[in-house]
Order: sequence, then structure tokens, then C-alpha cells
Amino acid sequence: MKARELKEKFVNFFVFKGHVEIPSANLVPENDPTTLFISAGMHPLVPYLLGQTHPAGKRLVNIQKCIRTGDIDEVGDTFHHTFFEMLGNWSLGDYFKKDMILWSYDFLVNTIKINSNNLHVTCFQGDENAPKDTESHDLWLKCGIPEERIHYLPKKDNWWGPIGLIGPCGPDSEMFIDTNPRGGPIDFIVGCKQGRIIEIGNDVFMQYNKDEKGNYSEMSQKNVDTGYGVERNITWMNGFADNYLTDIWQPIIKKIEEISGKKYSDQNFTKAIRIIADHIKAAVFIIADGVEVSNKERGYVLRRLIRRAIRQGKILGIEQNFCSIIATAVLDNQDNYGGFYPELNQNKDKILSIIETEENKFRKTLNKGLHEINKLIGRNKQVSGKEAFTLYESFGFPVEMIKEELEKNNLTLNLEEFEQAKETHQKLSQTLSAGKFKSGLADNSEIITKFHTAAHLLHAALIKILGKHVQQAGSNITSERIRFDFTNPQKLTDGQLKQITELVNEQIKLNLPVTMETMPFVEAQKQNAIAFFGNKYPEIVSVYAIGSKDNYFSKEVCTGPHVKNLSELGIFEIQKEESAGSGKRRIYAVLN
Repeated sequence: MKARELKEKFVNFFVFKGHVEIPSANLVPENDPTTLFISAGMHPLVPYLLGQTHPAGKRLVNIQKCIRTGDIDEVGDTFHHTFFEMLGNWSLGDYFKKDMILWSYDFLVNTIKINSNNLHVTCFQGDENAPKDTESHDLWLKCGIPEERIHYLPKKDNWWGPIGLIGPCGPDSEMFIDTNPRGGPIDFIVGCKQGRIIEIGNDVFMQYNKDEKGNYSEMSQKNVDTGYGVERNITWMNGFADNYLTDIWQPIIKKIEEISGKKYSDQNFTKAIRIIADHIKAAVFIIADGVEVSNKERGYVLRRLIRRAIRQGKILGIEQNFCSIIATAVLDNQDNYGGFYPELNQNKDKILSIIETEENKFRKTLNKGLHEINKLIGRNKQVSGKEAFTLYESFGFPVEMIKEELEKNNLTLNLEEFEQAKETHQKLSQTLSAGKFKSGLADNSEIITKFHTAAHLLHAALIKILGKHVQQAGSNITSERIRFDFTNPQKLTDGQLKQITELVNEQIKLNLPVTMETMPFVEAQKQNAIAFFGNKYPEIVSVYAIGSKDNYFSKEVCTGPHVKNLSELGIFEIQKEESAGSGKRRIYAVLN
């Protein structure tokens, strides 16, 4: 089965069950400052999982683009990826375990024709906070899964959330496939560790809420959240143990082979080819969703991906620019991407231009790195493992090249010290990445809600004072302040900042109401509602208006959260205004 066929079968199955297909959200989170990129299918649906009404209804299905940055350094094996696709369906307070488990079995066995004799499932074994999930167990038994292939596992294996310290959570029931049943009976845990038994899907049942005291209580709105990784499932379904052998990756890999003259099957080059394919594909999608190269946050991740790909190109002996050629192979992959995500075709020129420009810059940086290593050798007559890692991280100097330069001077690299410095850096990166997503579902606090509403006021005021060229270019809201990025060619004057501040506070003093209305996206556009992500919205959207229906101050397509009335906000104050890159400005503001 090809990837596109799996995606179509999944969506069609759940549409037949009364679900509405919603588009993949932009990789840049619209209203969540806690993470750099969307990393799971449930992530864009946070407000609705908390109880807000979704304009498309209570049953949803989609294919979500995801980026995970914590594993970038792990890419190169058979299964880690920076960009991947998740199949997901959701019940927002509608159906629950009975329907979901029966449908999961139906989809796996009757739609994609998995042999039910090879299926294993797991259920939550219970603890002091929540009872044993016998309901899921009994439902799987009813489907025909025998007792010996239903496994109870502890909370660390079969419990989801909360993402932060508090919030929705609950047991999950995971589905696994035995990829080598002819190998004879095998213990489930042993089979998982050996890679013979592979997880193929997960049904999460959000039925509890954890409070500040650590107590768990049943939620009034019980949700279902499922997830199936496209790459993982297509691999085992086609009899492979290596994700990169599937139709998802092969067009990209063949282009790398063509450029480099090296074969994927040559183990000396397999890892390098995987990294190039993964990183350039991820870069293509990140750029398509509006991110540009920089030294901060998302822009830094993008820069790092492109530069790591170029490093691997050195290992393959590629000396000329090649990244935009590989990007073209991603864009032209009509079966999987180019024909599935219109934003790729719409932004093709921009994608290729950004990648080409960054590769030109980095090749100059590599020359600087060569100069730096020779300076170190000349000054110290040796280079420590820590200094070598600094060259590796700051200048993108591949470790193989560092070793070569040292050997030319009859020196050796302390690889143990180098790896230690690299491991320390990786742990820090993973900690930061995890920290970015620590709030998630729990991050609809009162102050965040107020700041979010104030950001709408700020956006509208900027447009009214500076002009219609102003567009939101990103935001980050914490419990301490609002950070709002927007397009504008010049630094704002003190007079403009004063005008903007006064305009926002005037609206707050009027105690204007904040209302939400669902409508077709095309209607929202007709009403001149601001839409941050252009056309990346479902057919029906939520529109928040500040002010009366006929005389509103702000109207924006958004998912919340917002206050009910501006009287809740306090006094708006701009603390700082600065550059946020070429043609972009950044404002820091608070409410007093």
C-alpha cells in the first residue's frame, strides 16, 4: 500500500462514520506560545478538547503535518524523522470507548486488511489514581482479540497527559502488529524491544482532570484522540524494516544518489543520505508555512536543518550547491506531497530561493570554519574535543573534516571529549524543546486569556495607526508579557507607540464586549476578518469580534481563549519595540 492510499482510506473511513475532515493546521502554532512547531495531531485542537465548541462539530478527522525538534540529532537511523504526518480522529464529548475501539478494529482488519491474528493491544493496568481499564479490555475481547494478546501495562506505558502539571488526561489503548508471526511465540515486551512487535496506533481516552493537588476527577466532557503515524505504518505494511525504503522517501533518495554518485545501499553513506532527505524535506515544509531563516527559535531550527544537510553532503563528496535540487524532488513528489499540500506549490519559488540563499551563506561559513581550525592549530598546536565541538556547532564543520585537518598536522581528535561536549549540548536542546511544550492543554490561565485578547487589540491598533500593510508575523504570550511580531519596514516612532497605546486603552475603557461567531471562512473573509494563516482554515471557522456587531474594533479568525468583556483587562502598556528581522518589528507589552 502507498502512503497516499493509506491516508485516503483513513479519512474516508471516519467521514463515513460522521466525521468532518479538517485541514492540517499550519506547522507554526496559531495561539500556543509554549511550542515552536505543531508536534501532534491534538495540538491545534487544544481549545476544543477543553470544551470550546468546534465550528465543524464534535467528530473530526485529519492528516496533520508535524515537526519534532528534540530528535534532530537522532535522525539517521531507520525511523527517526523531523517532519512526519499523523492520521487522527477526534470525539469532542461525543462517542467514547465503545465506538472508538470497535471502529479501530474495523479500520485495521476490514479496511486496511491487517490479519487480526497478528494484532496485540494494551490497556491501562490501574493505579491509586484511576482504576484498571477493564472496559477497553472487554471491548477488545468482544472484537475477537484473545486474552493472551491483550496486555495490561502501567501508567508510564498506557496513560496520556496531562502535558503540564494539571489538565485533561486519561488511559490509552494502543494497537500493535507482530511483523514476524512465523517466528513462533514471543513475549510481548521482548517482541517490542526487538522491533518485531510494532505500535501502529493509539486510542487516547481523556476522561480525567488532574488538579493542582494531584487529584484526578472525571471530566464532564470526555474526549477521544487517536493517532497513527503514516511513515511507521507504511513501512511495516510493505514488509520493510527501514522507513526510507518506502515510496514516501525513495524519490528524494534517488535524487541524492543521482547528484552524489553514491548508493543508499552502501553502508558508508546510508546515514548521510537519510539525514539529507529528512532535513531538506522538513525545511521545505517549514518554509512553506511561513518560517524564514534566522538565529532565533523556528528560524534557527530551519537554518540548522539546512546546514546539517550540507554537512552530510560533504561526506558524500558533493561540493556544489545541491539542497534546492533535493527540495525540488520533495515538491515534485505529487503522490505524497506536491499534490496533497497546495501550500508547497504556492510557495515553490520562495522555498527554493530561501534554501539556495542559505546554502550560499553556509558555504562561506565553512570556509571561515576552516580558517578558525587552522588558527587554533597554529596557536595551540592541538585542538581539544570541546574546541572541536564548538567548530562543529558554530561553523557546521563536520567532525570528519575536523579529523582530516588535524591529521594533516599530525594531530588526533579526542573523540571521547568531543562526544561528551555533543551529548551535553543535545541534553540541553532536548530540555529546551520539552520545556517549550510543558504547558499545552493547561495553558488557558486567566492572565494568558487576558493577554491573548489584548494581542487582538494591539493587532487592530497597529493596522489602524500604521496602515493595512501590517500583518501578524508571530506571537509569544507568557504569564509575564505579550510579544507580538508584525510586518513594518521602519522602526516605530515614540509618537506612533503613544498613539497605539492610547487607542488600545480607549477601547478597554469603553468596556467593549468580546463575542464569538461561527461562519464559513469565505464569509469571514468577506467581513474583512483578519486571518493570520491566509487560506489554511477549515470551511467553517470561529470569528472573535471586539465591539458591537455593526461597529467592531477588531474582528479576527481565531480559536481563543478570550475574555468576555474588555473591562477584565486593566491598563495596556508597551514596554519595548525592536527589530524582529528584515521588514519585521516586535513589541513587548503588559497589562497593569
